[in-house]
Amino acid sequence: MNNTTKGILFALLATFLWSVNMVIASGIKGHIPPVGLAFWRWTVACIVLAPFAIKNTYESFKIVKKHIRYLTLTAVLGITIFNTLIYFAGKTTSAVNLSLIAISIPLFIVVLSRIIFKEKVSNVKIVGIATIITGVLVLISKGSLQALLHINFTIGDVLMLVACFFFAYYTILVRQKPDELSPKVFLFSVFVIGTILLFPFYLYEHIYYKKVIFDTKTVLVTTYVGVCASLISFYLWNEAIRLIGTSKTALIYYLIPVFSGILAYFFLNQAILITQIISMGIIISGLLITNKK
Repeated sequence: MNNTTKGILFALLATFLWSVNMVIASGIKGHIPPVGLAFWRWTVACIVLAPFAIKNTYESFKIVKKHIRYLTLTAVLGITIFNTLIYFAGKTTSAVNLSLIAISIPLFIVVLSRIIFKEKVSNVKIVGIATIITGVLVLISKGSLQALLHINFTIGDVLMLVACFFFAYYTILVRQKPDELSPKVFLFSVFVIGTILLFPFYLYEHIYYKKVIFDTKTVLVTTYVGVCASLISFYLWNEAIRLIGTSKTALIYYLIPVFSGILAYFFLNQAILITQIISMGIIISGLLITNKK
């Protein structure tokens, strides 16, 4: 298996795991406070990764210290802020709006890659991106132009847009990872730093707003998002960026609404509409066009 194939598979699996996370999130809205969910998500990820990475991180402490500014910035954007903003956004806006705004992530990445790495945006890639966006718009609007025209934006939409930009910048930073930092050391350092920086906000929420109730649902949800939607997916995403670059990896993110729709059909008994099938075909076609050499 060559690096390109491996990178695409890694990005696909990461995207699938995040899609499961979105389906789960729709079923626990309001059950866990946003900062609490983010904090325990990354705490679980740190605990699970620790046995495999703590020794290497200790041995590489001088390297970690040398790149502490880079690691801290990456942790703040990808760990401390990104997912926390999404959880806050979900409290004040609709799933339709979140899906609409989420398509800006790959666009932000393509633009930032063009500015920072001087990556060329070919005419074929532009056509592919336009096709993908069309497919996503068909999906979230159910083929109705009126549905798009009557979307009302809230503070949650603004938070989601900011979160998208931060994740795009995180993805760019991952590509700039120093070679002397191994994937395990990098991931563990970023997770730990990001979680530590989240702690004061979690403490404030815990004391003055709402406490996390550790019932069965909370434990199961935090375990999944901590292990699968955080540890495994971020590792796969980071490796995909290393293998196939930021732009190609980012475009696979557009498959999240496709995966989420299929998962919702099987686990939430939500019907798959003809417009959803059409949009899935358009999105996949756009991905094939964009990755055409």
